Amino acid sequence: MTVTPVPETPVPETQVPEHTKAGREARERVHRRELGKWNPATRGHDSLATILAQSDIRAPDLLPIRHGRMSHSPWTYYRGAAAVMAADLASTPHTGIMVQMCGDAHILNYGLWNSPERKLLFDLRDFDETLPGPFEWDLKRYLASVIVLARDNGLTESVGQEAVRNGYRSYRKNIRRYAQTPQIKVWYDQIDVERLLQYAKKENEEALDQLIEKSAGKRTSRGASKKLIATVEGRRQITEDPPYRTHRLGDDAEAVLQSVLDEYRKSVPDQLKYLLSRYDAVDAVRQVVGVGSVGMRVFLTLLEEQRSGEPLFFQVKQAGPSVYEQFLGKSQYENHGERVVQGQRLIQSATDMFVGWTTFQYPPMDLDLDFYVRQYRDGKVIPKGEGVALGLPRFAAACGHALARAHARSGDAAAIADYLGNSNKAEDALVEFASAYADQNTADHAQLARAVENGDIPSEKGWPDIP
Repeated sequence: MTVTPVPETPVPETQVPEHTKAGREARERVHRRELGKWNPATRGHDSLATILAQSDIRAPDLLPIRHGRMSHSPWTYYRGAAAVMAADLASTPHTGIMVQMCGDAHILNYGLWNSPERKLLFDLRDFDETLPGPFEWDLKRYLASVIVLARDNGLTESVGQEAVRNGYRSYRKNIRRYAQTPQIKVWYDQIDVERLLQYAKKENEEALDQLIEKSAGKRTSRGASKKLIATVEGRRQITEDPPYRTHRLGDDAEAVLQSVLDEYRKSVPDQLKYLLSRYDAVDAVRQVVGVGSVGMRVFLTLLEEQRSGEPLFFQVKQAGPSVYEQFLGKSQYENHGERVVQGQRLIQSATDMFVGWTTFQYPPMDLDLDFYVRQYRDGKVIPKGEGVALGLPRFAAACGHALARAHARSGDAAAIADYLGNSNKAEDALVEFASAYADQNTADHAQLARAVENGDIPSEKGWPDIP
């Protein structure tokens, strides 16, 4: 397979602002060539033990599904192993150049969704692990994911590494551009569909544009209602698909649902309280989503507009401590749902207007659990791994752009640009790290797969489409 790199416009050293010494000082803490070093002997933890330690706050009956999905392949393992990589990153020196990290910036955690103005935007889309931290931790998790995904789809190592270079070059080019841009313009900057298409090959632009438009049109509450709603005794209910979608709230379902939504309303602005007063809560089911989130309690909630009956779906998702907190310190937010929402607002160019947070007592555990709330399927277009692999170098460049914009909103873009510099030192080092860490991920996956095969940990092999 021949790879055509995304062209990069050289930026002279003189164009990078020199108003901060933070970037050059960071080079003394971590030389750029050191970014490529990975030594399994100094990681200081056992990957399987780290995975299993996350079970404590998860629903026990869903853990076999989590283990089954993670054992499916090195790629699915990577998606669920943010805690493993957090510990690994923390075992190495960091630059001290801090940003609001996404925390799980792997290549399939970028996608499209509708802004409150109903404009499709491309950006990061998962913030469960968000926390202030070193910029390169996000960058490393992102770039290593490119190699893992490439291998999972049968691409050669050279193709994967070229995609890593494209992703890195796009990040560096755009972080330099943001370093020269007034901060208010950084915050207004967005990657819309037109800009996203600039990363596609010319002959693919029209087909991709049509695919995006068609997919986004289906990913709405109305579109979801055709698949997810049935009428039972004259009342709408969310359909079940055990064990992935089940009614779990029991006889007190209506009271619990109302309590959760009442608490959530306290976290949103007054105009949204007014809008939400026009809706009634109708039903809720427990939902299994993703890979890393399996076991966390997630509820799909159906609301109906009182006048028209128009459906509105919310997802209420459990939030625990970020996997980085044990290394970087506790979040400033007591409610981890608020941590997720505030981090999302800081990172994303435009955020779903319905996001908020809530807490309720979960009877089986007799614990107050934190949750965040978001609109479900609001035009969201989530890429598939096999589709991304077909144009991996170009998609990687688009993701590098989005990550640079996110970091420029919350961090010092000039310091990052100054640290990375103009030479290939950081680029070559990060390519080396991405391949080395992909090797480590393969070994860690094999350890989990053996434990599953030997029956040491419970596992369910089922593999439905991941929402």
